[in-house]
Amino acid sequence: MRRSVLVTGATSGVGLETALRLAHGGYDVFGTAVDKDEADLLRAAAAARGVGVRTVLLDVTDPHSCEQAFGEVAAHTDGGPWALVNNAGILRMGAVEDLDDTTAHELFDVNLHGAARLTRLAVPVMRARGEGRVVNNSSLAGRVTAPLMGWYCATKAAMNAWNDALRMEVSPAGIQVVLIEADGYGSPIWDRAADALGALADSSSPHTSAYRAMIPALRAAARKPGPEPLIRAIVRALSAPRPKARQLVGVKAHLSALADPLGPHRVGDHLKRAAVDLGGPARSAAVRRAAHRWCAPW
Repeated sequence: MRRSVLVTGATSGVGLETALRLAHGGYDVFGTAVDKDEADLLRAAAAARGVGVRTVLLDVTDPHSCEQAFGEVAAHTDGGPWALVNNAGILRMGAVEDLDDTTAHELFDVNLHGAARLTRLAVPVMRARGEGRVVNNSSLAGRVTAPLMGWYCATKAAMNAWNDALRMEVSPAGIQVVLIEADGYGSPIWDRAADALGALADSSSPHTSAYRAMIPALRAAARKPGPEPLIRAIVRALSAPRPKARQLVGVKAHLSALADPLGPHRVGDHLKRAAVDLGGPARSAAVRRAAHRWCAPW
């Protein structure tokens, strides 16, 4: 029997390419979609690549939807998938003081609690089999906090801690847990973030000038090279006999992960503010350019 993999957020960006790549590699892939139209698009994309992907309707914020979707997968996989790829996520940008409770709760519900809901359903099945894998698609933002992204970074930092605890708890049962931490790649998520940021840019926030400066930067980030290294890392996490527990993806991810905890916070804060045009004492154009290149979260 082919190894089955459930991929959340599989209708665009990293999730879509991951689902198609895994299907091409011989896995029995179940990709989640929020509605029938997106499911149709996913199946059409798979057909265009000459592979088959099964679709499952899922809203990760709805516990009943998670149970129903998992039940559909379980009916075709002897109780549940061999692996779960928690990829579904959203990005909302804005200063800590500018994002309301509803937005903050939505970020945590999708980025963390959604992954937890499906993992709680999958782990008992994997434990009974004596094997299985959970791959959590986090971000460099879980290690390095950027201004105007505090709530998003908080969800990824929380996922990192949750992931580490899960890994220690389930490894005796033969379940391997892998965390993927990538820096920014071209993705529609940046365009969606820019669209949402427009309202804040027109608000009375003290950060409106920074928001206006960020919007074109986010549009440019969406046109960067695609997430091929990230997709390869996810595939490797599923195919390697003994995958690394944490996989950093991208030069910026490796450098920033090393530099952020070691460097003086005052220096790091200065560079990160310059990266998002938040103001401060950055007068040198060269410093601003370097900050944009290495410290911006995209």
